[in-house]
Amino acid sequence: MTAVSEGYFVSAIMKKTAVEGTILALDYGLARIGVAVGSTLTQSARPLVILHAVKREDRWQQLSALFEEWNPVAFVVGVPLHGDGSESEHTLRCRRFARQLGGRFRRHVFEVDERYSSVVVESGREKIDDRSAALLLQQFFDESSAQS
Repeated sequence: MTAVSEGYFVSAIMKKTAVEGTILALDYGLARIGVAVGSTLTQSARPLVILHAVKREDRWQQLSALFEEWNPVAFVVGVPLHGDGSESEHTLRCRRFARQLGGRFRRHVFEVDERYSSVVVESGREKIDDRSAALLLQQFFDESSAQS
């Protein structure tokens, strides 16, 4: 998808003219995936679940179940960048995951800079992946509204 068509798609989602519905956000990690859910109508996000899967097949089964339950119109995936905006090995893993997600479920996947999301919601040793995903989705809604 080109930047122009992606911009149109984001605009269509936020203006609710062509695409309206649920969006699932994913904070991807090798051990866990934080998931949040939000609505284009309310433009609000909430933590949903943390997926724990050792095997790739288990991870995709859990994601398939969430897809069936929520039937999202799109996905948001956090992409970690260094403070200076450069990419890391994990950045490449997240982008690959985003491509696989879009191909598997035939939905558009928006990438959101997650540089500081875990820091914002950090809570000691408690697992925060679902809250990080909610922050990513809320960031997506807020940035998309500002562009409209």
